[in-house]
Amino acid sequence: MTHRFDPTSLREYDIRGIVGTTLGAADATAIGRGFATCVRRAGGRRVAVGYDGRVSSPELEQALIEGLTASGVDVIRIGMGPTPMLYYAEATLEVDGGIQITGSHNPAEYNGFKMVLQHKPFFGDDIQKLGTMAAEGDWDEGVGEVSSADIVDAYVDRLMVGYAGGAYRIGWDTGNGAAGPVIEKLVKLLPGEHHTIFTQVDGHFPNHHPDPTEEKNLADLKRLVADKNLDFGLAFDGDGDRIGAIDGEGRVIWGDQLLSILAEPVLREEPGATIIADVKASQMLYDRIAELGGEPLMWKTGHSLIKTKMRETGAPLAGEMSGHIFFAHDYYGFDDAQYAAVRLIRAVHMIGKSLTQIRGEMPSLVNTPEMRFQVDEPRKFAIIDEVLDRLETAGAEVNRTDGARVTTPDGWWLLRASNTQDVLVARAESHSQQGLDRLVAQIDDQLAQSGVARGPQAGH
Repeated sequence: MTHRFDPTSLREYDIRGIVGTTLGAADATAIGRGFATCVRRAGGRRVAVGYDGRVSSPELEQALIEGLTASGVDVIRIGMGPTPMLYYAEATLEVDGGIQITGSHNPAEYNGFKMVLQHKPFFGDDIQKLGTMAAEGDWDEGVGEVSSADIVDAYVDRLMVGYAGGAYRIGWDTGNGAAGPVIEKLVKLLPGEHHTIFTQVDGHFPNHHPDPTEEKNLADLKRLVADKNLDFGLAFDGDGDRIGAIDGEGRVIWGDQLLSILAEPVLREEPGATIIADVKASQMLYDRIAELGGEPLMWKTGHSLIKTKMRETGAPLAGEMSGHIFFAHDYYGFDDAQYAAVRLIRAVHMIGKSLTQIRGEMPSLVNTPEMRFQVDEPRKFAIIDEVLDRLETAGAEVNRTDGARVTTPDGWWLLRASNTQDVLVARAESHSQQGLDRLVAQIDDQLAQSGVARGPQAGH
């Protein structure tokens, strides 16, 4: 028996597709067969399985488990919850791997799979290997057993371990995603006053799309904070691994700004530690980490890549512009928006100022949102190579960690190829609007020289 995946579904960090078009039950079974075979060949026998709140998730879970057990692996079902709850299960239960069925922050018709093997992210070549194994029918045979574990309360209790924050008035918006029930339990344990919205899980996402990195999706949270005169607001993506935040005035606190706040108490406890951020982060963040006595490290975008770099460097904290925050300090090193929320409350308390004041004291910079340019899949990396060659010839100051990040007297701009979509991603930041305009003109010029249309394409 063999299986062929739609080539667009096997991504760098996970497997993802449109259910019924590029992803279905047969794919889930083949993923189960392949992953179980990898687990067994690594000497393992048990896998934890969880799923998010999407309409298609229960069907995919059943098909996945059929594949896992048919290749001789025992399955522990942890039920519906955020992706970090699956990571927690994989870290604390006696299992050798874990799979979360999730479409992450994508629209309702998407779904996918995030995987962990022996406490390490399963990505890149590992995922491509599942495709090769399926095409060749290279799967172990066996009979696995299925059991269930109710870990929601244990997970919520773990989020609160060592909590030492003050009592604040906070708004919470889970956008009808899988984090809802966890947040409802969490706020009962936290001191202060808490107002929650859209915590009922609904895979149709009837109120707004659960992606807190897009400001339009924070409109309801801003209204809640303003109406109730709350201290700040917190938002979560569809599977609870990315956090968004606003201060008491409704200003967005972006991923790099959150990291600059979270770094302060961590560096008090671990002076001189390395703090990692992705190439899309503000120069303000790197400067702030250094100012606090830490060692800032710029790294590639992508949760699996960041987690791997954290292990290499022993970094206690890392983060991405997209709102993935990773704590190895007093935690397990994976991205967990629920835990990041608890740590943010604690950080605000330890810094001793309101979140609104902390946000207000940050350097005033102007920057673009993430700009996306549609390109043919085979061209995207080639274009980056062309841009790097031209910049090198021109003698520009370029960081090549992930694409091209160019520093000029006006500030910096970034152009990189997305690992998950057929787009180029650009961003720029300056101290003035005129400077920003000049930086954006440089991006436009480079794209034009490589034949890319100037109209940025929004999308996920």
